[in-house]
Amino acid sequence: MAKEGFERHRQPWTQDEIQKLHTLAKKGMALKAISKAMTRSEESIKDRAKADGLAIAKLR
Repeated sequence: MAKEGFERHRQPWTQDEIQKLHTLAKKGMALKAISKAMTRSEESIKDRAKADGLAIAKLR
């Protein structure tokens, strides 16, 4: 059985998390750093950012 690295896997986004994502993205934080700070997968961050029309500084 694969060990899941992110406790928040497939969890819905809270309003606080969305706000934090917007703040970190606007500061120009890289995807990997945002992912670590929010304990969410890079894929999840990318999907949410895209849905909200946010630009992430470094996608890799």
